[in-house]
Amino acid sequence: MSAIELIPPALRPSDDLGPRTIRKATLRLIPLIALSYGIAYIDRVNISFAALQMNRDLHFSAAVYGLGAGLFFVSYAICELPSNLLLHRFGARRWLSRIMFTWGIIAVGMMFVRTPMQFYVMRFLLGIAEAGFFPGIIFYLTLWFPAAIRARAVSRFYVAMPIGTVLMGIIAGALLNLQGTLGLAGWQWLFLIEGLPSILLSVIFLLYIPNGPADAAWLTAEERLWLTTQLQQEQAPDGHTEAIGPALRDPRVWIASLLFFCNLTCNYAYTLSAPAIIQSLTTLSDAKIGYIVALMNLLGAPAMLLSAMHSDRTLERRWHVAIPFLLMAAGYLTAGLSHSPAIVILALAVSALSFYAMQGPVWSIPGTFLQGRSAAAGIAAINMIGMIGGFLGPYSMGLAKTWTGSYQPGLVAITIPALAGALVAITMHLPRREKPLSAENKQSQDIEK
Repeated sequence: MSAIELIPPALRPSDDLGPRTIRKATLRLIPLIALSYGIAYIDRVNISFAALQMNRDLHFSAAVYGLGAGLFFVSYAICELPSNLLLHRFGARRWLSRIMFTWGIIAVGMMFVRTPMQFYVMRFLLGIAEAGFFPGIIFYLTLWFPAAIRARAVSRFYVAMPIGTVLMGIIAGALLNLQGTLGLAGWQWLFLIEGLPSILLSVIFLLYIPNGPADAAWLTAEERLWLTTQLQQEQAPDGHTEAIGPALRDPRVWIASLLFFCNLTCNYAYTLSAPAIIQSLTTLSDAKIGYIVALMNLLGAPAMLLSAMHSDRTLERRWHVAIPFLLMAAGYLTAGLSHSPAIVILALAVSALSFYAMQGPVWSIPGTFLQGRSAAAGIAAINMIGMIGGFLGPYSMGLAKTWTGSYQPGLVAITIPALAGALVAITMHLPRREKPLSAENKQSQDIEK
């Protein structure tokens, strides 16, 4: 019997309590989280556009660029687990604010890079600064949104990735055209202007974000009771709560880690080279390349939201992940074998759209068997292994370009992790159904309406 059922019928809350509570949490938290993640993603990958000028100005080879781009993910992976445990200890409000402030300072500092070693060090420091932000957000959402609607919650903040990439593509061209203004190169303006917003957002986070439902003054007592009761009821009997060791020894954590390794290897191998790939096939200006990349990623936003919505409605995760992996592999293979700019761009657009489509379903999986402190550790471990792929992907792409003179062998190569990801998704053991929302509040299944 739930806590709500213990309340006398005459005093029970209205039937719209669940949808109202979820709607409040969504409107209060998701826009700010999405904005912050969008800025973080821009600061992480804006070197893909800066490289159009920076590599030439600083005489960086594709291998130097690929190594520097990938080093971010090495330090991120190393620091991710302790960062998430510190978030659990100090609370989301303070720790996420600290992360945003330090990464903003280092992101701006990228404008002072002059040598390969400085480039390597700054990217490594940026990874340390940002470590734990994304898995911290995923963990934070488990404190607010029941499993039956969690894919939608993830997609609603994660949609900032394609939207942020669209904005980056549009803005990057304009910033690169500031070449020579006030004695700064265009790529320096890019790092300066795109690094400042995270510093401002760190202050907003500190003042605005509650650590959990118990600290949310904008929820009524009834709403807090409903939300905490709902989250407690859905905890899996074989799931982990506070013990870190058993969670890290759980085979499901490491199988999910392999899934994310394949996911991020493919994505960052492509994302951090996309402008250069298009530049190598066309004679377009930096600004027009930015518009093409923006348009390709614009399609990712509806793909992410619709896939997550359908996955939540059917409570099916496996094929919502496996099918996009297969489409990614087909796109990369086609782009790697074709020499037609139109076909390559179309194939890369399919791969990008497929990557975005799987994000809501794939990030809802860890919450089905991890809760509490173990969720902070387990989600960090999963993303940590994934981030190793974030290093290997761009580094291998840079090496392939240096050795062969073309990006296309690298595109063919990343079909392998895409196919491996599909195989892992198809064969991994998942519950047929997450526990649905309680009967008296089933309307919250339709909260997206």
